[in-house]
Amino acid sequence: MKKRTKIVATLGPASDAYEQIIALMRAGVNVFRLNFSHGTHEYHLNVLTRIRKAIEETGLMTGILQDISGPKIRVCMLEEDFILKSGDKIEFMKKEEIVGHRVEEGLYRLCINEPAILNQLAVGEYIYMYDGIIRAVVTSSLPDKVIVEIENDGMLSSRKGVNFPNTRLGIDVLTQKDKKDMLWGVENNVDFMAISFVQNAQDMLNARKIIRSCGGSTQIFAKIEKFDAVENIDEILEVSDGIMVARGDLGIEIPYFDVPYTQKMLIQKANNKSKPVITATQMLLSMTTKETATRAEISDVANAVLDGTDAVMLSEESAIGHNPVLAVETMVQTINAAEEHYPFHKFKDFKMYDRGDKIDDAAVRLSESLDTSGIIAMTTSGGSAKKIARYRPSRPIYAMTHDLGIACSLSIVWGIVPAFSVKKDSLKHMISDVLDQGIQRGVLDLEKTYILVAGDPVGTPGSTNLIRVLTGHEMRFFCTLKKHHS
Repeated sequence: MKKRTKIVATLGPASDAYEQIIALMRAGVNVFRLNFSHGTHEYHLNVLTRIRKAIEETGLMTGILQDISGPKIRVCMLEEDFILKSGDKIEFMKKEEIVGHRVEEGLYRLCINEPAILNQLAVGEYIYMYDGIIRAVVTSSLPDKVIVEIENDGMLSSRKGVNFPNTRLGIDVLTQKDKKDMLWGVENNVDFMAISFVQNAQDMLNARKIIRSCGGSTQIFAKIEKFDAVENIDEILEVSDGIMVARGDLGIEIPYFDVPYTQKMLIQKANNKSKPVITATQMLLSMTTKETATRAEISDVANAVLDGTDAVMLSEESAIGHNPVLAVETMVQTINAAEEHYPFHKFKDFKMYDRGDKIDDAAVRLSESLDTSGIIAMTTSGGSAKKIARYRPSRPIYAMTHDLGIACSLSIVWGIVPAFSVKKDSLKHMISDVLDQGIQRGVLDLEKTYILVAGDPVGTPGSTNLIRVLTGHEMRFFCTLKKHHS
């Protein structure tokens, strides 16, 4: 059985060569992530060109995710590293751009790259620095500065990240750099954009407006890494094409011991909405430098699969890691082992929004009842295939679409094989074309039975109204029809 859970791999210095890209695809990567926190447009274009050449050579449908960096908040340059002790004070300057320095014993002064945030802070709220390693509480807020008291020992150096786990930032999550990067993504036809530090639905609406103003229709994923994004997840899901559980910053924004439950909750909500969800950050972190993952990391990947995530993601492991291909192979083995115990076709009480939802539900039930070899979903927008996937059938879902962009967008969705691309025609001739392609390529078998889900009239999004059982006899008829039609 081929894995149903998809793999997203970040490309970087360890993996961006053409031969490595092909090796990663053959190992099991379904989507490549381009991290726009690093690299120039020229660098990313070169990598993108290699990916597309590799897709053409291998014939493997692989999506491209552009990760928009967002307003990463950092401390300014420091004269020297701050060796901080519990009880020390730091003055965060609101208006003055300075080089951070020690004022006197136990007192330090610095600035951050987004000083407007400091106006939002209230006494008693927290500031975390250096990926949450250094914790400080606000003791006073003055017109020109915020003063905090350090609660644990640590060393702070220049340009380290800053988090505000109790504070609604009130800033635009899309910087001028991000907007230029998004234009690049539209011009180069990436399949997905991940929007960082999303706080609410309006952030995603703003992102979509920018994409449309550039003439694009790229799918957008909300990175859930802020405490207020968790609080606003329902409204964010309504206006997003998918979400990413970005556990790195999320584990600083909310108590780290709440992350496992929050992950499960976010995955379930995305599943219920037929929106793909990626589980990300530190999944096989040990493999950045080692040949093997820890047992805890293997369990982490397996539990994300059992939670129902659509995809799991590699970051450092594949971008700068010791052996990116081995990391992917390890993830594939873990996914396959977990899916042997996966509760397939778990028929939940999903709210049925329209007739198409009920038909998709019925198609999965019929497939399980008849023990068919797969479900063929003829889909114009991809929506029908995604709704079938949310019922987690134990059989493969073979997606047929007219649009290469839609096919690529399904590369990240659980259980879907974006296998067929056909021209718009009458329904019977399109079925004929799909079956002919599938048999010639060894994807389908004349001796097996399949469920077909389609809409008639053809090409109208949301028109799913047909379930057909394709036996060997019917498949032979349609293949004959193809020959006559040709």
